[in-house]
Amino acid sequence: MKELLQTILEPMLDYPDALDIDVHETKHHTTLKVNVHEDDMGRVIGKRGRVIKAVRTVMSNANLTNIKKVFVELD
Repeated sequence: MKELLQTILEPMLDYPDALDIDVHETKHHTTLKVNVHEDDMGRVIGKRGRVIKAVRTVMSNANLTNIKKVFVELD
């Protein structure tokens, strides 16, 4: 899951080296916490949050083989 999210986010960033993804798993869900450079924050969020919403949709649908819910948080 982390690799997929990294593959989605890296091309849109001006500072891809600053991308950091932390994975926290519990019994019922997986949370991916994304940290990006402050100049890239607007690109990841997108206008009215459309980009981050699309990323969250892709990540939750990519997890069809697993019962756990997937959450993407932006720090």
